[in-house]
Formats: sequence, structure tokens, C-alpha cells
Amino acid sequence: MGSTNKTLVIVPTYNERDNLPPMAERLLNLQPSVDLLVVDDNSPDGTGKIADELAAKHPSIHVLHRAEKNGLGRAYCAGFAWALERDYEFIMEMDGDFSHNPDDIPKFIEAAKDADLVLGSRYCNGIRVINWPLKRLLLSTGAARYVRIITGMPFSDPTGGFKCFRRRALEAINLQEVQSNGYTFQIEMTHRIWRQGMKVVEVPIIFTDRFQGTSKMSGKIVREALWMVWRLWLQNGLRRSPRIVKHQCAHCES
Repeated sequence: MGSTNKTLVIVPTYNERDNLPPMAERLLNLQPSVDLLVVDDNSPDGTGKIADELAAKHPSIHVLHRAEKNGLGRAYCAGFAWALERDYEFIMEMDGDFSHNPDDIPKFIEAAKDADLVLGSRYCNGIRVINWPLKRLLLSTGAARYVRIITGMPFSDPTGGFKCFRRRALEAINLQEVQSNGYTFQIEMTHRIWRQGMKVVEVPIIFTDRFQGTSKMSGKIVREALWMVWRLWLQNGLRRSPRIVKHQCAHCES
């Protein structure tokens, strides 16, 4: 591997040609330094070509091209598999539209030194969401409460997509068995790690929705989430606690 960086930030892209260059620049300037893996789903706007041009200039930028738009979960699982084939210790998920702030990454890495999974929380110690209509906020906070009640996971924001996995956490999951692909993918990944008794912590983040009114939330996604959490509860043997208690799960860490 050309890089000695321990952290890989995976950014799935679909039509992000305007956001990718400034996002890459922000990530390249971070300390501690990180690598970037762009997982592009054959964007018709040429995002993949821009990613290749950035990778040609910067050895810490890598690109994974996928033949078609096949869902967020499949994109991340492809990125995780790529990361595990290499020597990364910290493997991060992040949106490519600046709704997640790249400047928060160092605090994820710091928290992950003593955890298996770090969740970026919009609702830890108050609500920190910018540009969301009230209906969307109520749906999101309601979903988080529903997940907590059914699964027992004690986290304030189990549906968020800004997170950092330790290598050992991803190695403990059979990625081929992960069934969720959309909104519920985040819940399933966290539950699979938490129910093994691994240590999961939350760090507060500010979420800024740069694309007001373009939510991908739909009735189908909500229905998938409603029944999927029951499936996770069944997979955990009808328990609302981890099968094995290796660590105590921590709540928000400021």
C-alpha cells in the first residue's frame, strides 16, 4: 500500500462532481492525516472521472468504481472489504455532501482509540441539526426512539451515517450477511457490533443538510426500518442487551 495512514475515510458518491474536489482538499489537510476512498456508483455527471484525476495527483486518494447505483449499504460493504485487505486500523463512513463536517474526524479517531465503534450523534446532549424541516426532525428522532425501544441499544442516534469502525469490529462481522441496504444499514451495522458486546460510544456532531427538500426518505424506507429492527431483535435471541458483555456501552462523550 502506498500510504502509511492508519485511517481510511470512505465516501460513497453519486453525482457529487461539485462537492468531491473541495471535500478531498479538506480531508487532505486533516491532522492526523487520513486516506480517502471514493466509492462511485457510475455517476452520470462524471464524478468517477474527477475521482480518478484526484487519485492520480494524490497517493492518499483511492477510487472504487461500481457498475451501477446499487444502494448505500452495498457501497459501504465494498469499501469495508477494500479497507480490510489493507492495513487500516480506523475505517470511517462519511457523506460526500458536507452534511458531515470533515473537521470532526480527529475527535472520532481519538474516541476510537478506546472503542470498537464511534457513532457521530446529532442528538447527544441536545439537538444539533441545521436546515431540516420539523417533520424530518420528528421522523428521525422518533425512529431513534423506536430503535432503542425494540432493540435495547442505548444510543441517541442509531441511524446516523458519520461513524468510525475499528478494524477488529469490521472483522467480527460477516459483511456478506448484512442484509440492509438503505436507511436501515446504519442500524444493522451498529447492532451487529453492539450485540457482540463490543464497545460503542457516541460523539456529538453538528449535521448540516446542504440539500434541503431532497430527502430520500420514503414510505418504503420507513416500512423497511419498522420491520428490520424486529428482525435484529430476533437475531439477538429476543434480547435487548448484548449476548456477550465484553465492555460497558458508553453514552455520549463530550
